[in-house]
Amino acid sequence: MPRARSTKTDSYQIQAAPLEDAGSGCFSGFVIVPFAVILLSVLLGTLALKKANPLPMASLDSMPDSIPSNLSPIFRREVLYWADSISRWASASNLDPNLVATIMQIESCGDPRATSGAGAMGLFQVMPFHFHAGDDPYNPETNASRGLAYLVRSLASANGDARLAMAGYNGGIGIIPRAEWSWHAETKRYVQYGAPIYNDAISGITVSDALDEWYTKYGVSLCSQASQRLGLP
Repeated sequence: MPRARSTKTDSYQIQAAPLEDAGSGCFSGFVIVPFAVILLSVLLGTLALKKANPLPMASLDSMPDSIPSNLSPIFRREVLYWADSISRWASASNLDPNLVATIMQIESCGDPRATSGAGAMGLFQVMPFHFHAGDDPYNPETNASRGLAYLVRSLASANGDARLAMAGYNGGIGIIPRAEWSWHAETKRYVQYGAPIYNDAISGITVSDALDEWYTKYGVSLCSQASQRLGLP
């Protein structure tokens, strides 16, 4: 999430040029006064025009960073099945929907009943201790709420670095400040594929080689299961 670029004008750009010494140059004494009157009229007219046409709000430094509202088409159809929900969940969490979709792609490929050997559950493979008493971990709304809350925390700990946020989501927020060589192999692999997939998603391309490689190596069975669960042809 890059910070908005500053649009302040540097001081050297708005300083007036130094005046020429009186009586020197090409201006003779009798034309200085009329010229001053004309110059004053032009300046007043410019100020009036600026007042009538103020700078657009987009030029202000206080504008928040923009978040894409469109979901990239690179994701597998099982993930795109959840496109409307992903956009809504991302908006509620102030997250990029493409980042949310990248997490879902790798975690479950859109299977709301996905489970892991470590006990993670649902669309975002949320660990049991993140749920509240009475929660249904496999309810998509609940699963998204708990999973994305952790992603928000991870992203904040990573100072907005999506790659590090993915590592924190997979391996725990505590690993973010650690040297990458100390990360678990699974976390390294998670980032190895997740970061390029996310970069492809926000680049505007329509086909991702990174996602295709992940699918071939790790996603065939996962996405096939998701497709059956969702009743996709």
